Amino acid sequence: MSRATGDPAQGAGPAGRDGGLATPGPDGPGRRALVVRGGWEGHAPVETTELFRPDLVDAGFEVTVAEDLDVYLDQDLLARTDLVVQCWTQGTLTAEQSAGLVAAVHAGTGFAGWHGGVLATFPTSPDYLRMVGGTFLFHPEEFVEYEVVVEPDGADHQIMSGIGDFTIATEQYWMLTDAHNQVLASTVFAPADGGHGGPPVPMPVVWTRTWGAGRVFVSALGHRLADLRQPAVRTLTRRGLVWASRATDPTTR
Repeated sequence: MSRATGDPAQGAGPAGRDGGLATPGPDGPGRRALVVRGGWEGHAPVETTELFRPDLVDAGFEVTVAEDLDVYLDQDLLARTDLVVQCWTQGTLTAEQSAGLVAAVHAGTGFAGWHGGVLATFPTSPDYLRMVGGTFLFHPEEFVEYEVVVEPDGADHQIMSGIGDFTIATEQYWMLTDAHNQVLASTVFAPADGGHGGPPVPMPVVWTRTWGAGRVFVSALGHRLADLRQPAVRTLTRRGLVWASRATDPTTR
């Protein structure tokens, strides 16, 4: 049975916001966001998702938190959900859990997340990986200072608008990604870091895509809470979560 209850969550937001697992938006229930968190604790699933809970509430979402992957079996809940924010590193989805999530996104529920919480997880679930549009393969052993470059076609996207190129020192993800992704920002791997030799290799960092009627937002940034607090990363992640929500106008980018 899935856990999506009203028990108090850790790391409640600023004063005046409910720290419980179900948080209404400022004007009462409107859009609904489901935060699914757990798995490997090294990516701080509670602390990082709590960072963005106030942003979701301010954007008019009623926020529910689940800490059990069986929530993906609840078809009624997923059908009422406008946005799934997942932060679950490692782990395994059952065939039924994967089918429930993938079908819900295909029907219009948005899906969003960052770093290992969406990219370094569920490697035995091919339909999940196809929906997300990428999977983590490798990162250099040490943190790397690298530049994140906004793609020309991404500069006018509402997620990246006004955000210029920036530098970050953290894990640099080498991934397999889908050609159907709309890449908004990318980086370059040096040959030694990638282990392949040869010329530098471009690598997506931030992308969007669609899965049926659903929108998907993925960012490879966010190994640490400090990474997500960096202004450019915080802004693009917050915007990406809201962008991915169920589209009222499917023609809008």
